[in-house]
Amino acid sequence: MQRPILVFGGLGQLGQCIEKVAGPRAFENVIYLDEVNGNILNTGLLDALFDAHKPAWIINCAAYTAVDKAEDEQGIAYKINCEGARNLAGMCKKYGARLLHISTDFVFEGNRTDLLKEEDEAKPVGVYGASKLEGELAIAAELEQYFIIRTSWLYSEFAANFVKTMLRLGREKSELNVIVDQLGTPTYAVDLAETLLSIIESGKDAYGIYHYSNEGAISWYDFAKAIFELAGIDIKVNAIPGSAYPTKAKRPNWSVMDKSKIKATFGLEIPYWRTSLKECLKALTT
Repeated sequence: MQRPILVFGGLGQLGQCIEKVAGPRAFENVIYLDEVNGNILNTGLLDALFDAHKPAWIINCAAYTAVDKAEDEQGIAYKINCEGARNLAGMCKKYGARLLHISTDFVFEGNRTDLLKEEDEAKPVGVYGASKLEGELAIAAELEQYFIIRTSWLYSEFAANFVKTMLRLGREKSELNVIVDQLGTPTYAVDLAETLLSIIESGKDAYGIYHYSNEGAISWYDFAKAIFELAGIDIKVNAIPGSAYPTKAKRPNWSVMDKSKIKATFGLEIPYWRTSLKECLKALTT
């Protein structure tokens, strides 16, 4: 039997998207682990899991992602995002598994206006980004057979995310303020899931860090306007600066990533953000 793929954080948004696309692509031996059965901080549990399943691949979707709460809960953010990543890397090394680890655009400061490349200096401005960067470094120090995929503005028909929040607010309100001076690229998590499986299918050992998001660059305001337009929701949307909506954690003002490396290495065609948004809205209404 083919050695399995273990998906940590398997019941979260990206985990559910992987499950959605794995079946049609004939990925049959995939095991989805929740935060209890796949606790990445419990090395005894991890050792037992790896020993029992002898996985070929690990996909790590488990993370502390509450950006503002991380400023107050630094300890647990670093434990999950750094120590947990290190634990998985160590187990992969011990049992000969390859690691696909999900990281974030928040590792960048976000004060530039050119496309962010994998080799650009990572300089996070908040605890969440800093803890994810430490996780990347911990993996690289522990393991050679890893792919780190940085992504941004993840949404889908699963779990809580910006698209589903906008749809709910659009039904409840007649007017909404949305930030216009933070630019990035939405990423449909189903597209990311397809890409992760394509990396596994490729059989390539071009290990390292890669950037993945959908194509294009927009603000949160642009994104909200498109959601309402495509969903047929009549609501007034006001563009406001980030300074008018202060948050505990600072966000990058610019996080548009260069995807040239992942496209060239794995022969990918990445959908434009608006095309993928239509797919998500279709999935939410069927």
